[in-house]
Amino acid sequence: MKSISFLSLLAKHIVANYSARIEELVVVMPNKRAKVFLLEELKNEIQQNSFAPKIISIEDFIQDIAGIRSVDSVELLFEFYNVYISLTEKEQQPFEQFSNWGKTLLQDFNEIDRYLLEPTHVFSYLKDIEAIKRWNLEPQDKTKLIENYLLFWENMPLYYDAFYKHLLSKGIGYQGLIYREAVENLNFFSNSINNKIVFAGFNALNQAEVKIFQHLLSVEKADVLWDVEETFLNDPYHDAGLFARKIKKSWPHYKSNPYEWLFNEFKDHKNIQIMGTPKTIGQAKLVGEIIETISSEQKLENIAIVLGEENMLIPLLHSLPESVSHLNITMGYSGKNNPAQLLVSKLFKMHQNAFNRSQTSYVFYYKDVLEVLQNPLVEPFAKAKSVVKKINENNYTFITHSKLLEFCETENEFFALLFQRWEANPVLVLERISSILLQIRHYLLSEATSDKLTNSFVYAIFKVINKLSTYCEQHNHITSIEGLFSLYKQIIDLAEVSFEGEPLQGLQIMGVLESRVLDFETVIITSMNEGVFPAGKSQNSFIPLDVKRELGLPTFKEKDAIYTYHFYHLLQRAKNVYLLYNTESEGIDAGEKSRFITQLEVEKQPNHTLSHQIYNAYLPEKARQLIQVEKSDLVMERLKEMAENGFSPSTLTTYIRNPIQFYFQRILRISEVDEVEENIAVNTLGTIIHGALEELYKPYLNTFLSVSTIENMLQLANEEVLKQFKYVYKEGEITKGKNLLAFEVAKRNVFNFLQLEKRLLEQGDAVKVLFLEQNFEQMLTDERLPFPIKIKGNVDRIEQRNGKIRIIDYKTGKVEQNGLAIQHWQGLTEDIKYDKIIQLLCYAFMVQTEFPNTELEVGIISFKNLKAGFMPFQIKEGRELVSDLVDDSVLNDFKTELIVLLNEILNVDLPFEEKIV
Repeated sequence: MKSISFLSLLAKHIVANYSARIEELVVVMPNKRAKVFLLEELKNEIQQNSFAPKIISIEDFIQDIAGIRSVDSVELLFEFYNVYISLTEKEQQPFEQFSNWGKTLLQDFNEIDRYLLEPTHVFSYLKDIEAIKRWNLEPQDKTKLIENYLLFWENMPLYYDAFYKHLLSKGIGYQGLIYREAVENLNFFSNSINNKIVFAGFNALNQAEVKIFQHLLSVEKADVLWDVEETFLNDPYHDAGLFARKIKKSWPHYKSNPYEWLFNEFKDHKNIQIMGTPKTIGQAKLVGEIIETISSEQKLENIAIVLGEENMLIPLLHSLPESVSHLNITMGYSGKNNPAQLLVSKLFKMHQNAFNRSQTSYVFYYKDVLEVLQNPLVEPFAKAKSVVKKINENNYTFITHSKLLEFCETENEFFALLFQRWEANPVLVLERISSILLQIRHYLLSEATSDKLTNSFVYAIFKVINKLSTYCEQHNHITSIEGLFSLYKQIIDLAEVSFEGEPLQGLQIMGVLESRVLDFETVIITSMNEGVFPAGKSQNSFIPLDVKRELGLPTFKEKDAIYTYHFYHLLQRAKNVYLLYNTESEGIDAGEKSRFITQLEVEKQPNHTLSHQIYNAYLPEKARQLIQVEKSDLVMERLKEMAENGFSPSTLTTYIRNPIQFYFQRILRISEVDEVEENIAVNTLGTIIHGALEELYKPYLNTFLSVSTIENMLQLANEEVLKQFKYVYKEGEITKGKNLLAFEVAKRNVFNFLQLEKRLLEQGDAVKVLFLEQNFEQMLTDERLPFPIKIKGNVDRIEQRNGKIRIIDYKTGKVEQNGLAIQHWQGLTEDIKYDKIIQLLCYAFMVQTEFPNTELEVGIISFKNLKAGFMPFQIKEGRELVSDLVDDSVLNDFKTELIVLLNEILNVDLPFEEKIV
């Protein structure tokens, strides 16, 4: 049998008992959302045309009694600061510093007033506690810091009193003040009304609400209808009935009147499925699957998704099946997670850094610029791909404002707006941000497929920026960009996104508090983890826990009881319940399984069917399948083209290292994305050293070097290294940080190399440099190959030393002599550890026509092992050196191995197979 919802029963009750003067009736509900649903139920009950009763939330009702307007917490903070300034003659704190403790103090003022406590008693209690903590301090031991701290507690009652009077004079207030004034005004209000008031669906009440409810009950101007489950009311330990038990026991009205309404529906048949899955995304995907399964069996209007954690909303919306044509979102989605807010924060960071760096030239840091340009709300509209490309290609680390505007080839108003200079004027800054958000909104609305969700996000932040602008115009406390950003970060939580939707149609998505007084046949609750649902202990107050208990203020115990009531109320009339929790007990958004789930299992009702499943993502047997690519006709064509153009030694060693890397880089020609090299990479440093040595030696090609020649080079070395840095590293910063160290390393390497050269010349070496950074190529023709193949490459240096031809390859990394020696030729082209030998012998093969019938020395000079000097390729037997010269027989042996490698590359039947190095 289907349960009748609380609002349906309430509608029947109103029609049955108040139909004669229904238009005069006032129905007070815990929230505004319930109004739409109650009106729908009344529409179903009332057969003829009729005026509806006035349905308002408790907060609006209290404001009506008090006659005071509620204002948001940011406006209150500004008003409080004005009061603080008027009371503090010396050592006034700036607004940014004040707001850190001012917000907490306002929360305490609010609690004190909502629970009708005597402020002077509370503050004197707190002051005495702080004084007792430091009772043993001699006057001479009291530092300025301690004196200021104790003075703060002494000033609390002054702050409260002055602030209270200041707000009353303006006719505005925070919730607690309004509640206190409503209680003061209660007799006048009750005497002035003739209509009946019905309070419906309440649970936890503060002291002011208790006073108002009891007073209106005693003068018979109101009825109170609770939504209480007998199971919990009669259990003295169950938190879901904590407030109901207190009210029934302590209110005089219930000594002689029945406690209405009591229900006994929790014990009815319920199918409860407890589902554990890793992470937030896992839960969102699981909800999507549940909806897809059950939407064919029941109407979406009867299904509610209650999000224990609001940041699950976006992944959930992306996980819903296509069968969900309508949905209604009623929940506070925090501005912190809003994509538009992230853009505004990045704009603040970029301009704040530029402003602080240099107000005259206004210099941007490249990462700040790229974060703004690559933001999803900016990238489609700024048309700045060419700008990003220029920054990456030219290695700009810091970019002046004027240079950045030059980068934008086409005139773009939006681009100019993003990077326009900010002045130290908060109002102008906020106007600039408003213009950017308006432009984005205009672009979004003009798109063919308008993204309503993104639009809502942008509009929510736009409203906050406008509100902030109004505050800054009215109050002159914010004078810097830093102060403005600090305030922006504090108020962004208030920027809750309002979503459009039809409350009575489609799937209902809501937060925990929005579910009050509503009943659904199927309920799906997410994030059922400790610390999330229930929220757990949190102390954001100057009032200690034991003092709160003493004074009757709510603690985490009462907060947990409120969550308990909401949880069990969701289950009360539901038939199908899905409880989802994160199985990960460590890391972000993790925690133990909620105690509510354990409680359901331990206190299982006879008619409840509980099932527990753990869902995990599909895990393949192998963590990763090695890639294998067959050689198609197109691949073979590309290989033939490469053979004609020439294989370089680095191409061959790439294949040996990993054939798949060879396939991606050489066959498909996929190059790495250009990125700004903020810190000089090893290969860039190598290029700089190579370039410097080439330029230093170039004037002395084909002439015998002398000691004086090297001394001349030493004079020019530092200047040449700097020139190469600017040429290779372009606009990169080299005057500080790691790059300055790299610059010094490059200078030191070149200096040490030249010193080595000088020392060898002094020892009698006769050296003539023949080639520098020269390209060579040689056709490899052999009957074992399908066609002739060109081998080509760039040789760092070829010299004649003491009558012998020597081929030198510079390495900026560390190389040892034993890495350049082989014992036999077999397997040379199969192991990457021989990559340097293959490279050297390829060079020897390429230049042999330049020096026919000549024995060659080929080797490496390692800048990290300069003391070893020139390290030649060697053939050894055991530890005995056989030869360190390359002649025709050595090259023939090498060619045999090279042909084996080339045949493997060109074999159509052998696929490219990935190697894990």
